[in-house]
Amino acid sequence: MEEKKKKGIFRHIGANLKGYGIWTALTMLFGCLEVMLEVLIPMLMSVIVDGGLYREEDFMLREFFSPELIADRNRFVITVGIIMVCVAIVSMMFGLLAARCSAVASQGFAKNLRSSILEKIQSFSFANTDKFSTSSLITRATTDVNTLRMTMQQIVRTLMRSPIMVVMASVMAFTIAPHLASVFLISIPFLAAVLAVLMKIGQPRFKRMLKKMDAMNRAVQENLVSSRVVKAYVRGDYESKRFRETAEDLRGAQLSSARLFTLTGPIQMFIMWGCTLIILFLGGKEIIFENTGLLTGELVSMVSYTTQAVSSLTMLSWLIMSMSRAQASLNRINEVLDEEIDITDGDFDEKPSDGSVDFEDVCFSYSKDPEKLALSHISLHINSGETMGIIGGTGEGKSTLVNLIPRFYDTLSGTVKVGGRDVREYKLENLRDGVSMVLQNGSLFSGTIAENLKWGDPNASLEQMKEACAIACADEFIDNFKDGYETKLEQDGANLSGGQRQRLRIARAIVKHPKILILDDSTSACDMTTDEHIRKALHNSMPGTTKIIIAQRIASIMTCDRIAVLDEGKLSDVGTHSELMERSSIYRDVYESQMREEDEQNAES
Repeated sequence: MEEKKKKGIFRHIGANLKGYGIWTALTMLFGCLEVMLEVLIPMLMSVIVDGGLYREEDFMLREFFSPELIADRNRFVITVGIIMVCVAIVSMMFGLLAARCSAVASQGFAKNLRSSILEKIQSFSFANTDKFSTSSLITRATTDVNTLRMTMQQIVRTLMRSPIMVVMASVMAFTIAPHLASVFLISIPFLAAVLAVLMKIGQPRFKRMLKKMDAMNRAVQENLVSSRVVKAYVRGDYESKRFRETAEDLRGAQLSSARLFTLTGPIQMFIMWGCTLIILFLGGKEIIFENTGLLTGELVSMVSYTTQAVSSLTMLSWLIMSMSRAQASLNRINEVLDEEIDITDGDFDEKPSDGSVDFEDVCFSYSKDPEKLALSHISLHINSGETMGIIGGTGEGKSTLVNLIPRFYDTLSGTVKVGGRDVREYKLENLRDGVSMVLQNGSLFSGTIAENLKWGDPNASLEQMKEACAIACADEFIDNFKDGYETKLEQDGANLSGGQRQRLRIARAIVKHPKILILDDSTSACDMTTDEHIRKALHNSMPGTTKIIIAQRIASIMTCDRIAVLDEGKLSDVGTHSELMERSSIYRDVYESQMREEDEQNAES
């Protein structure tokens, strides 16, 4: 991490400009050409005033015009005026080209940066993801990236343009009247002092604003994801009030940071018009009373050059203020891109040879604290092709245990083996390609049913999908849809029932033809008949696949080859249903409790 800090805050900028460097260079080139032509306009204006209107003998650029043209006042004014208009038009064209190139470069940069962030997030282990909230990651990939995009667009247009304008306008002003040109130099230390104060105040405000934005996005996300719960508990008013509070906090933070930007406008106007008044006063005094040789047109061009120089300095100050704000966003993006991935690929470039799973004295802690173990000294062997049930109370470590198989987390100590090989030796893609996992609250994606099923196997045929759906009992409702497997699903399958979503997720996992199939309480929304049918179909249709079934209902795992009982993160017992009924008091108590509840429900009905 120290080495990354030494590389500077902009360490990820160059890589994400790849493919758009030429557009960035063209922006700067066109910006420079625009400035060079802009600097000519005040000079031509001076020529029109002194050579055409006042007919001074010694006006600027006199040697570039023929005596005949100079002698004809109207023709001279029209000719120089046309030249000035042409210069202005060409300058404007270069400005438009610079704007176009900067837009392409900044949008391309933003696209690359968003892709880099997403790729990084996809490489995160669950432990890495736990460090960032979902709302914060969304803000970093959208708002923060957009802030950098706008700042970059300003930088590539202003960083070259403004300094060149300041230098060239200053040189021209000093060429005309050094004593008057020095007036605007007093604005530089004043601007620098104000800018330093604003940046020192601004950084904490920008960081606070982004944190408030995270909080608001989190509130929006929770309300959208849990809208049914909000309605069920009639908590709409409470959630609306909570959202208004977060939105008000964000509004206050945004106003606090925006005030800094609004201050730069009045400061710019004060400096620019102050310098203009001083130059007009001193220059007019010389022309009227002192006859020092300063011409009227030269005074006009002096004012224009001073305005150009001060405006460019102000643009630089705006840019630096924007960079101050962007720095807060860049730091947050760097936190994601610099996150150390704690689960990396092994060297073994083959898929698991079979579906055997071994837990050898496995300990695990989410906080990596040996004193706060979620799993404690688990040793368990699961044969390839075996159906293993796992049962235990809430928070006993059932899901945590199976998450170690595809390496969503790594053990604190001990070893997990798949196919007789330590999971840390496999390339992650190969290991996870051999494992299908169906979570109770897994996700479906917007698109057709067929597109969702092909997440299991992109090359799956319609017959393979139908076969998988038949095993998962999903064909029962798919066949009733008008469009069948081309039926469009809403986000997370919102147009399906809970049981239908679960069966479709099981079918998606079956399409993959994995060595190991993990069902983590994935039939909780299905009725007992459907649950039993799925279990029997899995047993008959996938005999070579290792099946690990986590369930709250003992009826869902009674027919498993073996059942593991977890208690407080420890392996309490392993055996068949009849064996556990004899020797495991925990298993027996759960069974008897569930049977009593079932009998009572039957009696009531």
